[in-house]
Amino acid sequence: MFSLDWIKAKTELVGPAHLIHEYVEYSHILDQKDSIVRENFQEFLSLNGHLLGRQPFPNIIQLGLCQPETSEVYQQAKLQAQQELVKGAFYLEWINKKSMKNLSRLVVRPHTDAVYHACFSKDGQRIASCGADKTLQVFKAKSGEKLLEIKAHDDEVLCCAFSADDRFVATCSVDKKVKIWNSRTGQLVQVYEEHGEQVNCCQFNNTNDQLLLATCSNDTYIKLWDLNKKHCRNTMFGHLNSVSHCRFSPDDKYVASCSADGTLKLWEVCSANELKTIDIKGFFRNADEHQDDVEVLVKCCSWSANCATIMVAAKNRLLLLDVITSDLLAEVLISHHSTIQYCDFCPGNQLVTVALSHYSVELWNTESFLKVADCRGHLSWVHCVTFSPDGSLFLTSSDDQTIRIWESSKVCKSSAVVLKRELDVVFQDDEVMVLAILNQKHLQLINGNTGHTDYLTEAQESLICCCCLSEDLQYAAFGEENGTVKVLKLSNRRVFKSRTGHEKSVQHCQFTSDGQTLISSSDDSTIQVWNWQSEEYIFLKGHKEAVKNFRLLENSRLLSWSFDGTVKVWNICTGKIEEDFVCHEDAVLSCAISPDATKFSSTSADKTAKIWSFESSSVLHELNGHKGCVRCCTFSFDNKLLATGDDNGEIRIWDVSRGELLHLCSPVNVDEGESTHGGWVTDLCFSPESNMLVSCGGYLKWWNVTTGESLQTFYTNGTNLKSIYVSPSFKVYVTIDNLGILYVLQMLE
Repeated sequence: MFSLDWIKAKTELVGPAHLIHEYVEYSHILDQKDSIVRENFQEFLSLNGHLLGRQPFPNIIQLGLCQPETSEVYQQAKLQAQQELVKGAFYLEWINKKSMKNLSRLVVRPHTDAVYHACFSKDGQRIASCGADKTLQVFKAKSGEKLLEIKAHDDEVLCCAFSADDRFVATCSVDKKVKIWNSRTGQLVQVYEEHGEQVNCCQFNNTNDQLLLATCSNDTYIKLWDLNKKHCRNTMFGHLNSVSHCRFSPDDKYVASCSADGTLKLWEVCSANELKTIDIKGFFRNADEHQDDVEVLVKCCSWSANCATIMVAAKNRLLLLDVITSDLLAEVLISHHSTIQYCDFCPGNQLVTVALSHYSVELWNTESFLKVADCRGHLSWVHCVTFSPDGSLFLTSSDDQTIRIWESSKVCKSSAVVLKRELDVVFQDDEVMVLAILNQKHLQLINGNTGHTDYLTEAQESLICCCCLSEDLQYAAFGEENGTVKVLKLSNRRVFKSRTGHEKSVQHCQFTSDGQTLISSSDDSTIQVWNWQSEEYIFLKGHKEAVKNFRLLENSRLLSWSFDGTVKVWNICTGKIEEDFVCHEDAVLSCAISPDATKFSSTSADKTAKIWSFESSSVLHELNGHKGCVRCCTFSFDNKLLATGDDNGEIRIWDVSRGELLHLCSPVNVDEGESTHGGWVTDLCFSPESNMLVSCGGYLKWWNVTTGESLQTFYTNGTNLKSIYVSPSFKVYVTIDNLGILYVLQMLE
């Protein structure tokens, strides 16, 4: 059981969850042989099981190389990789992986579509989940081993809940039905069909004496059900819009309900009468606004263990309310850029978990009102977050089809460090220097070989949008959301030049080769050329929409492309347009310049790519066939090939001289509904010999240019990679994923 070959064979046969279960179930026997090795393999499976269950089956040796170097899994993978190198295999070392901490305890993929809700059983041994695939799944919390799979409803299942005695699981659906299931056998016990619209939430009470279920719906009603009766016990009405969430108080005296009408209501369970209404919308209203002008969807709520306070999530804020007085005790602005999807109080302490639309989960302390952890790993919206009954674990469910189980204490000891995906990289001799933006406020200079980090700036008042390094590593520059660009000297980390010229946020910046001039482009459709030493500057004005990006050419010329569909060639000394190409009917998303500087290519949201001649100022070839926006392109070093990538995950390799398609690069088999590249293809780079191609998108892939076949896939922890930086030798690769994790990868030799 302690062999990668055995894991591969067994996983392909029975699936990863069954194998994890065997490690858990027989741990006392396996530990007699070697407990540390058993833990190594169990952790490897727990964190990679969601990948090992997909098609095509990933390269298990490459996955093993991402484990800590002290792990038996890594050591076996390294040995096998070295043996296969002589056969022409291709593998990558993640050389800065020591800085990465895996905070998830287990990752499972029980569904084939988005997972809307998941919850622990009251004894903490099982997890129930439901989602867009219309099923209810029940599996073991320790291993992810499947216990039940039920085709539960005729439409998406929005919520599920265990009863207080764990005998039953309730589900509710878009099909307007509420169903009760035997949690052990999967037998259908009861069906309730009294709601008139989709049922958004179902929650059991907390005691075994009398099993009650609360449900709420888009029909504006909350209903109470006694499981011993066939019909609704009480209907509670008073909300003016759909009711999104409901929850019993820990002592079962009250039910709280949240609605799109902007209110939270508390109801007495015994009488079903309304106790009070709290106007959540009022907390969002400024003094000069009328009540009707504010739309607030109250998303969800959670009770404190002593029933004295209730937490409410609406938009991007958490509100802590006194149950008796209805007073606002505290308000926390969680995020400027995402909305709260779910929240939950931790039993027995002051921790609160919050699920956010930007793929992450945060833990906050309700006494200090400080964020104590940032949990990243999901690849899409997180819909639900729920603590285990004892608070030692919490789970999260997401659109990415996975459920992650986290250890509360382990997560709280981690630091919340997030790098922005805009970065710059300089390869100098054998060193890799990375300039990155930390939490949108600081600049970091990272030695990619050692992981050593220098913090270059104090927190900036305006958010940092982009950054760049001079080729000699003497200077760094960055652009801000307020239109300012700044230059700092790396030797003393001091910002000594600053200029506010752009009217909107700066999206890209780059030094000229001598480091004396800084060029920046902005959402205001202009490009600024600033000699920061002489303080002289000119603006390149001509684009009618935001500048997508630019590239420096020889002889003081610059190529820029824009959302206005044009590509322009400028003289950066005079500021005049030398050539103006009307390239596409839609936004130009990328351009590439041939190594011999005679041609350039353009790609567009109009699903085409084109090859242009600088000399004749005309199009040489129009490349058709992509079925999605063509987002990136690159020429081979011998000028003979052009690669293009689109939003469907397809990569096409073209003959430049004839404009003919040579290869379509995509895996043969992929899971249903999944892009061939795990998302958009956002960047491409040929090897110097033009025989290999690396691409980034949802993850990284390497291709054989001659055959169009995939050579290797590197699965990053996150997704949505925006760019890849490649060393001149084509042996080192640098990127950042949407979780803010930096990857410095080196070809294994």
